[in-house]
Amino acid sequence: MRTIRAPVALWRRPVWSTGRKDCVGTALGRSRLWFTIGHGIVTEVFYPRIDIPQIRDLGFLIADGRGFWQEIKALPDCVLELEDAHVPLPHLRHHHERFEFTLHVCADPDRDVLLIDFALTGNAGLRPYLLCAPRLGEDAHANRAWVGAWEGRRVLWAEQGPFGLAIHCRDADGYAALDTCSVGEVGASDLWQDFHLNGRMTWGYTEAGPGQVALGGALPPRGTLALGLGSSKEAAATNAWSALAEGFPRAAREYTARWHAWHAARVCPQDIGARLPSDIAELYARSATVIKVHEDHTFPGALVASLSVPWGETSDTLGGYHLVWSRDLVESAGALLALGAHKEARQILAYLIGTQQADGHWLQNQWLGGKPFWNGVQLDEAGFPVLLASALKAHGALGDMAVTDMVFRALSFIVCEGPVTAQDRWEEDAGINAFTLAVMIAALVEGAAFLDGRAQACALMFADYWNARIEAWTYAVGDPLSQQFQVPGHYIRVAPPDILTDRDADREVLPIKNRANDPQLAACCQVSNDFLQLVRYGLRDAHDPRILASVAVMDGLLKTETPSGPVWHRYNGDGYGEHADGRPFDGTGIGRGWPLLTGERGHYAIAAGEDALPYLRAMAAMTGQGGLLPEQVWDSAPIPEYDLTPGHPSGSAMPLVWAHGEFVKLCHSHVLGVPVDRPVATWRRYRGVRPTPGFCIWQFHQRPQYLRVGEELRIALAAPFTVHWGQDGWQAVRDTPSEDWGLLHVAILTREALRTANTVQFTLRWQTGGWVGQDFHIDIRRGP
Repeated sequence: MRTIRAPVALWRRPVWSTGRKDCVGTALGRSRLWFTIGHGIVTEVFYPRIDIPQIRDLGFLIADGRGFWQEIKALPDCVLELEDAHVPLPHLRHHHERFEFTLHVCADPDRDVLLIDFALTGNAGLRPYLLCAPRLGEDAHANRAWVGAWEGRRVLWAEQGPFGLAIHCRDADGYAALDTCSVGEVGASDLWQDFHLNGRMTWGYTEAGPGQVALGGALPPRGTLALGLGSSKEAAATNAWSALAEGFPRAAREYTARWHAWHAARVCPQDIGARLPSDIAELYARSATVIKVHEDHTFPGALVASLSVPWGETSDTLGGYHLVWSRDLVESAGALLALGAHKEARQILAYLIGTQQADGHWLQNQWLGGKPFWNGVQLDEAGFPVLLASALKAHGALGDMAVTDMVFRALSFIVCEGPVTAQDRWEEDAGINAFTLAVMIAALVEGAAFLDGRAQACALMFADYWNARIEAWTYAVGDPLSQQFQVPGHYIRVAPPDILTDRDADREVLPIKNRANDPQLAACCQVSNDFLQLVRYGLRDAHDPRILASVAVMDGLLKTETPSGPVWHRYNGDGYGEHADGRPFDGTGIGRGWPLLTGERGHYAIAAGEDALPYLRAMAAMTGQGGLLPEQVWDSAPIPEYDLTPGHPSGSAMPLVWAHGEFVKLCHSHVLGVPVDRPVATWRRYRGVRPTPGFCIWQFHQRPQYLRVGEELRIALAAPFTVHWGQDGWQAVRDTPSEDWGLLHVAILTREALRTANTVQFTLRWQTGGWVGQDFHIDIRRGP
């Protein structure tokens, strides 16, 4: 992309990088620099230029020049400390029998510069060495690197096109302190290879590339590094030394002050933090910071799903989770609203309005500037922005934002495409999914308030009809799982698309992705926790017998007890996770427990009148060393060689911003006694009671096979049409023209017109001319 100042993604290789992250940080102010910490080194730096990475990682070696050398990231038990849960300012200590090496990391709040204060103590003769792998521009194989000088100071440089990187170092007295330096090709002539082959620094290459390049150099025992980024290597060098001239203490003070100012500006009316146990309150405060950290400054309102790449030590993915999903974005916005960060929530809505597609949906995910990454269609992602608009209105925070056009287009897309989604919320299967259905129904109800007349009536018509059909589409009875758990039935993970016309379609095999061998489970034998959203949004009561039966099946199949507390899997048979022997996910694996789902289970507990504190405590116990919530935790026997411990982070993404948002919302819900993000109008309309709308909707992809006597038939299509119809074998033939209902065109065959009919036959003629060329048939049932 050519857009300027957009934080970027990381492209990582197994050479020095790591998949686990311990801390994240960003400056509040002019700087748009992001960084992450993994295993005690800076593993990623994100810079506002284009949606691509700037470095793979930056780490250190300690050596004596006589054959001893130790890579810092390979040391066990790095100690990471945050003095203040409100400020992402990490202090790291690495211990070895011969030395202690400490790092203090901060983004300059006024410049695009990462500052690292470092100190080495221990045996005389040891010194630190820098390792850095740039990744500038869109082509990793076209970077160039140099050892050079800028204004009389030695500098390590890298550049590709208009993107530059520079590394300066100063000592405690402010003098330039980079010593012998070398650049090379990654995996061939970089400094790590020099130590690996020779036990000490022997190479002194001054230029490398074009290719995948690496920078290296000797450092003093104590000093400050500055990694600057700019529109050229010279601009980056100017930025870097300017930051060093002002010094690390000044940057850290200003950085801390700006974070404190942001937290103080939030208005949290319930004073939640003061009403929580101390361990929960600490993660609550940190979660607010984590969510804010992931916000972009160039595109206000754009938050990436995570600053990490799942299993990044073995992944070459360009995107990782450094992308925007509208679902994750709105889930995070809900937490920001609860936290009193109304400005940020409005910015998220504005960003979503700016990236809505012409037909009303949002991309599966995208780079920060809106450039597509994956192009799947997930209907919950079309509904979530509407829910955000309504939530802002309910909080009195919408202001004068113009949202009607966005709402109209989103709901038009939903009613034209639903209830079948091309992908569920886990981005894997097409069909009807209870979570997605709940989001769509709520979006139709909440969005109706922004519409007028027939368009409003059309949205509510679809909401009521789909709500009434949830069980017909997603609830299995008489299947093997019902027999196993001795329940009448249960909600299923995803119903195949043809469930709309075949009630037995849930007996079809539904493919499970990410498995080396698909277990060939029928849809009725696949269970997730997605149905809990029906309760959270007020579509079903927490004590509905169907919900209770499904909770029993869900807990029996998906729940795992860990030393940290209970955790749930996405669904039985999931393959998205490490292999049984601990090897990273490589396209196949075994799904692990998600702390996020522990939070969703906690929200159900609140709706059922139970205590959510055990779920909050479990989530807090599942954090990594830096206090971040991972995407998944390990839930099998420990495997030390892969650093896998039951109840603690696996190699998946960490942090997962959605998980931190869920934790924040669960804290509020725990104090308030109701789900804090429950849509207001949806709850008011249904209050957990299934509606009985008295009509059936017919669309080309949604064709009811029968009506019950006394029900209307409502035919809803995208273009104007006329229904040519008769009854009981084309008797009493007549025409009924459609009317414009805003979102769609609707023709109604009324109860009175169908009162004596046993069957209805019809075909369609477009207003523009031409017939559809097919006859349709519906039975009318007079019995139960």
